[in-house]
Amino acid sequence: MRRVTLFLNGSPKNGKVVAVYGTLSDLLSVASNKLGIKATSVYNGKGGLIDDIALIRDDDVLFVCEGEPFIDPQTDSKPPEGLFGSHTDWLTLNVGGRYFTTTRSTLVNKEPDSMLAHMFKDKGVWGNKQDHRGAFLIDRSPEYFEPILNYLRHGQLIVNDGINLLGVLEEARFFGIDSLIEHLEVAIKNSQPPEDHSPISRKEFVRFLLATPTKSELRCQCANLQGVKMLCSNAEGASLKLCNFEDPSGLKANLEGANLKGVDMEGSQMTGINLRVATLKNAKLKNCNLRGATLAGTDLENCDLSGCDLQEANLRGSNVKGAIFEEMLTPLHMSQSVR
Repeated sequence: MRRVTLFLNGSPKNGKVVAVYGTLSDLLSVASNKLGIKATSVYNGKGGLIDDIALIRDDDVLFVCEGEPFIDPQTDSKPPEGLFGSHTDWLTLNVGGRYFTTTRSTLVNKEPDSMLAHMFKDKGVWGNKQDHRGAFLIDRSPEYFEPILNYLRHGQLIVNDGINLLGVLEEARFFGIDSLIEHLEVAIKNSQPPEDHSPISRKEFVRFLLATPTKSELRCQCANLQGVKMLCSNAEGASLKLCNFEDPSGLKANLEGANLKGVDMEGSQMTGINLRVATLKNAKLKNCNLRGATLAGTDLENCDLSGCDLQEANLRGSNVKGAIFEEMLTPLHMSQSVR
């Protein structure tokens, strides 16, 4: 029985002694299990590719690869003489399985207080956290790391199409690249579409209303609902704060018979609106302009009408049990309400 010592490609450490039997495929299978890789080829110490199990002798030292070229452990794993401790030597990073080659000065000089600078300004700080090729292991996203490395190289933020700026921003925060964080925040802000504050039409509002489930909350704050017709509609619990129901042409909004339980219409302009026999129980109508509004037969139980303008409003037959009429802009006459 022959025995050999297996090492990862380019590494003279942590070898595994195994028995040689069967075929070359059997040896590759054993190497994969022992070294924790997907072994595809085997080299001798001089870089010669082993393609036949018969070429292996007892006590041979072999180097196992995953498809990459042979790396001489006697030269490739050692830094050049005179560069030890210098910031000009080259190093390789394994970031999430992807390799990046750069200089120590790139990682250290531009952002000396960053995590990357602290990791690589002195050799040996990162300990033995290297893969079998000697690359320093960093468990982060390579797609988001690449723009950061390029920024450290030339000082410009360049992000390829398809890369989420928010992901790059999180990586910059993780590594403490402070100057890049500001650039990314500005870039993200500039990439956002402008907010659309243009008013929606009555047709669009009715479409939104019809498409909203009865158990969901619909918010239409500051909406322009001039002369809207919503007879017998169900807007229970909706938020309609600061809405404008007044049409300059004189067309009056019509919400006759609508279910407006618990609706919030605070500060809305509703001159002449028709709310006849509508249900406004527990609604918030503070500081609304209801001048000349039709509220005949309307259920206003526990409705907050404080600060409202109810001049010439028709409240005949309405239910005002528990309603709040504090700080009214105009006096409320009994002739406006008989109930």
